[in-house]
Amino acid sequence: MTGITKKTDTIRRLTQDQLALAYKNACMGELQALKPGNVHAFSDGHGMTIQDFIQSADVTADPIARVGLSVGERVFYSVEATKNAVGQNTNLGMLLLCAPLMQAALSLSEGQSLWSQLNRTLDQLSISDAILVAKAIVLANPGGLGVSNRHDVHEAPQVNLLEMMRSAQDKDRIAWQYANTFQDVVSFGVNLYADALLKWENSAWATTGLYLGFLSQYADTHVQRKHGAEIANTLMQEARELESDYWGAHNPKLMQKRLLEWDASLKARKINPGTSADLTVATLLASHLVLMT
Repeated sequence: MTGITKKTDTIRRLTQDQLALAYKNACMGELQALKPGNVHAFSDGHGMTIQDFIQSADVTADPIARVGLSVGERVFYSVEATKNAVGQNTNLGMLLLCAPLMQAALSLSEGQSLWSQLNRTLDQLSISDAILVAKAIVLANPGGLGVSNRHDVHEAPQVNLLEMMRSAQDKDRIAWQYANTFQDVVSFGVNLYADALLKWENSAWATTGLYLGFLSQYADTHVQRKHGAEIANTLMQEARELESDYWGAHNPKLMQKRLLEWDASLKARKINPGTSADLTVATLLASHLVLMT
């Protein structure tokens, strides 16, 4: 598996507080970046404010990083805390992505890489994890949820969480991560973010580049569920044109006006590329964790 690696002779044990801080830094890093179509420091949108997301990060930092919890418990308790704090779904996708990363970081053994432990974490997911995640999804009630012929979350799952995610991978890019060992994060996102940091030496602009990369690489499945494949593909084409110019710019600030205009256009069309934002948070977290281990 590719991605950033760091060799050590002995593993550095991470504390719950260190992991909670890494998670909050990833959430805040994503919010500080100009991400067209999403809520960010430059603009609210879709009935949500940046304060909703800051509060969500604050209340979920403990359960997502707590020692002794399973992946399913991390997701469910975090969704429950979010619902109680802000009354709506601001972070289901990012929680589904961050929970296995946190579990892997807490379970590292001597000489083991984060990526190999992530693979092991996914292989060890249980039916109990699936039941708790299904409850979390129903509680969050994400847009475009609908019903499914296989492993519907409104019914108690009879398979483990990995199998449940495999059954949904063709229509949901977050489920695809579980089924494909987080390849979008590990092989694409982490390396793209590292390249962007080298180019611009600014984490916020690097994060914008990362987000545009996800928008350009895949049809956002949150948009696809809510608006259909045609609009999701149109979004991807628009992103590719902007991303090409963005990476060609010597100073990304020169792109700010165009990014804000596209942001306003997407929000006027009620297009929220939520999956791409979730993958952005997960990539920031993974990048932090690699440097810490």
